[in-house]
Amino acid sequence: MNCDETASTDVSLDTRMWGKQKGLPRPYPVVCHLLDTAAVFQALWRVVLGSQARVRVAEALELSVEDSCTVLSFWAGLHDLGKVSPPFQAQVAEAYASLRDDPAYGCAPSAEQTREFRHEMATHWSLTQLLADAGYPGVGKPVRTAVSHQVAQMLGGHHGCFGPVLKVKELAQASAYRPGLGSDGWAQQRHAHFTELRRAIGARAVPQRGLPTELAVIVAGLVVVADWVASQTSAIKPRMPPPGWEGTPAEIDAHWQGAQRAAPGLVCSARLGRAEFAAGQFSDMFPFVPNALQTDLTARLPGLVTANGTGLVLITAPTGDGKTEASLYAASLLGRAAGARGIYFALPTMATADAMFPRVGAYASKALTGERALTLLHSMAWLSPAYTGADHDFPASHGCEVSADRDTAIEAGAWLRGAKRGLLAPLGAGTIDQALSAVLPLKHNALRLFGLSDKVFVVDEAHAYGPWMHQLLLRLLEWMGAFRAPVVLLSATLTGRTATALVDAYRRGAGFADPSAVDPCYPGWLFASAGTGEVSTPVRTATDRARTLNVSVRKVEWDVGEAPAQAPRVEGRREVLREVLRAVAEEGGTALVCCTTVVEAQQTFRDLRAAFPDLAARDGGLRLLHSRYPADARAQITACCEVAYGKPRGPEDVAQPRAASVLIATQVVEQSLDFDFDLVVSDLAPIAQLLQRAGRGRRHERGASGRPCWAHPEDQPELVVLDPFIGTDGGELPPRTWGTVYDAGLLRRTSHILTDCSQKGIAVPGDVQHLIDRVYERSFVDGLTDAAQEEVRRMDSERQAGEMAQTHLAAMVGICSPADVKGNLHLLSRHEEGVTQELLTTRLGADTGRVLCLYEQEDGRATLDAAGTVPLPLGGRHGLTRGELTAVATRVAPVPGRWLRTGEPGAPRPVGWGDHLVLRDLVLLRMTPNQACPEAVWGCLYGDRNITVSDVGLEYD
Repeated sequence: MNCDETASTDVSLDTRMWGKQKGLPRPYPVVCHLLDTAAVFQALWRVVLGSQARVRVAEALELSVEDSCTVLSFWAGLHDLGKVSPPFQAQVAEAYASLRDDPAYGCAPSAEQTREFRHEMATHWSLTQLLADAGYPGVGKPVRTAVSHQVAQMLGGHHGCFGPVLKVKELAQASAYRPGLGSDGWAQQRHAHFTELRRAIGARAVPQRGLPTELAVIVAGLVVVADWVASQTSAIKPRMPPPGWEGTPAEIDAHWQGAQRAAPGLVCSARLGRAEFAAGQFSDMFPFVPNALQTDLTARLPGLVTANGTGLVLITAPTGDGKTEASLYAASLLGRAAGARGIYFALPTMATADAMFPRVGAYASKALTGERALTLLHSMAWLSPAYTGADHDFPASHGCEVSADRDTAIEAGAWLRGAKRGLLAPLGAGTIDQALSAVLPLKHNALRLFGLSDKVFVVDEAHAYGPWMHQLLLRLLEWMGAFRAPVVLLSATLTGRTATALVDAYRRGAGFADPSAVDPCYPGWLFASAGTGEVSTPVRTATDRARTLNVSVRKVEWDVGEAPAQAPRVEGRREVLREVLRAVAEEGGTALVCCTTVVEAQQTFRDLRAAFPDLAARDGGLRLLHSRYPADARAQITACCEVAYGKPRGPEDVAQPRAASVLIATQVVEQSLDFDFDLVVSDLAPIAQLLQRAGRGRRHERGASGRPCWAHPEDQPELVVLDPFIGTDGGELPPRTWGTVYDAGLLRRTSHILTDCSQKGIAVPGDVQHLIDRVYERSFVDGLTDAAQEEVRRMDSERQAGEMAQTHLAAMVGICSPADVKGNLHLLSRHEEGVTQELLTTRLGADTGRVLCLYEQEDGRATLDAAGTVPLPLGGRHGLTRGELTAVATRVAPVPGRWLRTGEPGAPRPVGWGDHLVLRDLVLLRMTPNQACPEAVWGCLYGDRNITVSDVGLEYD
């Protein structure tokens, strides 16, 4: 038995033990903060947690729902019990002075200076025995099976990381192993606080079983949120006890009653309620007649959900077939069946997330009631127009004050937009990495899991992730299955193997380990029940957009890097591309040219500008779009493209063909941008990506009069593929400049498939699923020549080895499945040696640096624009103002991380900038004009390379 934590009950509670101090007129007693947090927890339990989750928790604890609320709020209050320890109390010298000199506690300099022993660790170490002494099933072998230890470990993780399982010998002599716990006097005070908290709250019931992992994560998340809400200075100041407050039972009871009265208002102000899925009919949500896919869902899905409860819906359909509306309708059905509190719509890129944000808001305004706080989640979300109104605040870099925003139905308060908190809002649209970070051993990953646990999780472009992110998505789906949370997966191109893996991961988390064999229909959908594990027979649906894609394959030599002034090679890419686009330049119409890399897009733009000077001189004749522009420039280009290539604005917009215009772009046009071109030209890419790009051809109805005379009929869009596999000058390998953007084996297989497709075209959607599956078939090589078989098999082996390595790394780095935690929450925080934040972000495809170009004018001034009209803000005592921050951040540009790995700090940042999160890791580049260059090019030397910026974006020499 640990003598440190088993003291007599006649020791009075010492109110000199402080819990909060910063920003307050005097230290706030820790017992008051414990009571405040317990009260907020009770409000969160009733307002945020759904009835189904409350019942599951109560059944796991073998308590009534009401007793569970009381007991868990007691646990929540105990989260900061470790603040009753010398290292924590010594942080405020004036408050600690009387304690240090009190013989009841003893002077222990070594204990006071044990700063690495944080107060949450003291909570874990002290609570295990205190709970056991209170009747909770205690420490046995192994310790992790004890209910008392599970609760202590869970509460010890309220700062984002769960501590390792304690050993029996450590618990027996806790203060010897951890001097920071202090002597007997400190243990007696922890016991006194424990006892008074339990008495005031009335938490006499004792659970006989612990919580399964997924429910422990939910409770842990609620505890963190309760702590944050109760820790606001604005919430504490009105609750400050008067001078002379002694913490008598009567005074504690009065404080508890006041905390209970205040808590609901605090939770309401934080916009932490529940959205209710109110609409039941498709017509209630959307102002148009459903298409074939949507009609089939409305006819069949309600019966499946009624019979089987909530679960996972997988929807596969071509681009433009209304998958978004279908997914939101499915989300309403599943969310209502599950009693979900909201929705998170995950997308592959920031641009697609920005585009989806208003669509989710519009849906919420019609389909949902209750709390409809909506967040946009990605690293630059605060720059979105939805977050840049004058009434809105920036997310704070630290702290968690609640900001009083105007009362709108679908706008999140600033509190919800702070770091790590966005997933707590009932509604959200954002990038997939915001959700996948929940299954990485990052700080507060359990809070992210909690944020997703009671929502409908919608994943767009579920096929679009490499082996690393796919493995993490599988793990996240396991957790969603364990939560019994609804999931909707969307894909335009998904193999049967991938579909099976996604569905079975969800079923495995829900407790159904037997494998299924999913054979998705295209277009179509299927349903997997979280309650029974049953997978419905995939339903094939009709489509309103059936057509034949005419495919023209041009074998080309890869001469992209040659100077525009140099004559093109015969059958080189430059010559062929000019030939393909000549009709556009001379006769009108629009074309998309999709390049593999940013560098090649820039080179292609320059080459076409030289080849078609009249087209280039026309406003909007040649456009370039890629990711390597400053944010404001990219936003302006995208907006112009939406006008030029978006939906027709009326009958007059399709009365005649559009003026000649060519957009040169990278993969940024593949997803969620609603563009329509008369012709699509693409460098070779895997078949799935090519089909995505082809979906930008003839996307909207324009009729014969709205297309140029050289174009195919409306239902026969044209895709021209520039294929570098010609057997000369590089042979069977893709261009070196492509690096590892695409797997060489998939490119080679696609090249062979396109040879067949060019003869008869591709029926969309009829041929799509077959082609997607065929490109991965083992038997694919059987029809090739011996030499080609050997080459493809070699490439396949390399791809499979790389995929296995990435999958293994993701499995190693990611947290384990809920079934494998087995009572040890530390496994969710375990840090593997050699796994760093840089590795995690790199593998997530976020290996980017951020730069800000400063333009040096003739008079020596540095400005934010080349024209010299926007001066560099210098900031002041309180850092940059909101307007100054916006001026800086809207000009930030992403660049590959390797550009900035030279040890150079860049230009020094102004002293008055402060440490706002938007400015962290920002590299300033002081650019000077290049007078010798005919283009408006500015540049600077960074390390041993030259970085330039011009109308084609940023470049690296």
